[in-house]
Amino acid sequence: MSETAATVRRLARRLGGQSQVAEMLEVHRSSVSRWLRASDVPDAENKAKLEALDFVYRRLLQTFEVETARKWLTGINAHLGNRRPIDLLAKNRVAEVVAAIEQAEAGSYA
Repeated sequence: MSETAATVRRLARRLGGQSQVAEMLEVHRSSVSRWLRASDVPDAENKAKLEALDFVYRRLLQTFEVETARKWLTGINAHLGNRRPIDLLAKNRVAEVVAAIEQAEAGSYA
């Protein structure tokens, strides 16, 4: 299994399925299916989004339970200017999302 397929499989398992991964990455479900079968590889932009989602989700699991981490990704976050972390990840703004995780870990309120 390719590294990309393993990442997609892990995220699909943790985030509730391939459809959720596709929605979070803002790609068509068929793209995620092809990446999972390793019959196709994501372009550079989608590979970066996939890796960012995987990194951030793993980081969230260091602090939160699985369901809380999933909700954190898709919920409005005051530390991010009342934006959703997943929307910033789609724009490759990983550092801002990681900073918000660190603020949540520190118990900081916005």
